[in-house]
Amino acid sequence: FQIRYAGAADSSVQFIFYQPIIHRWRETDFFPCSASCGGGYQLTSAECFDLRSNRVVADQYCHYYPENIKPKPKLQECNLDPCPASDGYKQIMPYDLYHPLPRWESTPWTACSSSCGGGIQSRSVSCVEEDIQGHVSPVEEWKCMYTPKMPVVQPCNIFDCPKWLAQEWSPCTVTCGQGLRYRVVLCIDHRGMHTGGCSPKTKPHIKEECIVPTPCYKPKEKLPVEAKLPWYKQAQELEEGAVVSEEPSFIPEAWSTCSVTCGVGSQVRLVKCQVLLSFSQSVADLPIDECEGPKPVSQRACYSGPCSGEATEYTPEETELLYGSLQEFDELYDWEYEGFTECSESCGGGVQEAVVTCLNKQTRETADEMLCVTSRRPPQLLKACSLDPCPPR
Repeated sequence: FQIRYAGAADSSVQFIFYQPIIHRWRETDFFPCSASCGGGYQLTSAECFDLRSNRVVADQYCHYYPENIKPKPKLQECNLDPCPASDGYKQIMPYDLYHPLPRWESTPWTACSSSCGGGIQSRSVSCVEEDIQGHVSPVEEWKCMYTPKMPVVQPCNIFDCPKWLAQEWSPCTVTCGQGLRYRVVLCIDHRGMHTGGCSPKTKPHIKEECIVPTPCYKPKEKLPVEAKLPWYKQAQELEEGAVVSEEPSFIPEAWSTCSVTCGVGSQVRLVKCQVLLSFSQSVADLPIDECEGPKPVSQRACYSGPCSGEATEYTPEETELLYGSLQEFDELYDWEYEGFTECSESCGGGVQEAVVTCLNKQTRETADEMLCVTSRRPPQLLKACSLDPCPPR
């Protein structure tokens, strides 16, 4: 480059140049014929050529340039003249039918390495030659390079493996207290068909315990008809014949027995927010705030007749005061599970029972069981323990 500055003294000139390709592939002449007579074949090859020194160099120099594409070998027939026959005469058959070119041959694919989820299978591929008599023998691979070599590995069984599919749980086997519920678990393949092949170790369990919070007894109404007070009449009007629907709604349970056998006592009941699941025709409990509208009362006063044969009159003010105190009482004390008893056995399988205590919900301290509503006591809860086998005697 010759440069003449015509600008300021601090001007700069930048040159960008590329190194020229100095190694290229060059196709060779045909190799000597594979047979001197009777029909043979010959191939070309490719060699790496140095353009500066005009000599052949190692192939690796031509691999440095991606634009250098190595020519594929060519194959042609040669020396098709018949060989001299010692018996005086030899018939020459057409070359392309009775003396085919070398060809790739493969063994059958091996079994897939996996029955599902994707595996691989392999085979061996070799170059063979068939002579005029039909005998096939292996030859060097370069003789078959005029056609692409067949793949020796391929993927197989790429579909998903079978997996467990659990159906919906059945309703609880009891209508109150503790019971069991069941479900169907199927092994489903990638086509959605019921099949086998799922691992038993990952199978979801088909049975589990369930607890229905409904008390296992039917409370009896002890209030005589002639002893009804005005506040009781109002409470009776609140008795909804509530039915669970597909909209969340408050569902009150039956009132408990009156807490006293005479005079004024109290009754309690559970009020749940429930919804009907139409697809399974089962009832599900929801958090209380999922239901709209006023919540039915969960406690009320009750009158079981006069004590000692004397008539007792309550003013509406006394009744309201009594009812309000009962409601606050209900909100302060409640039952809770607190740990389990010791195992009934030291080995070979035993039972532990959950301990139910009456707690003050504000102080979290244990209270007298008389302060908690009996009908709201949670059901008995058992669990297995000490499942290890006993040592031999």
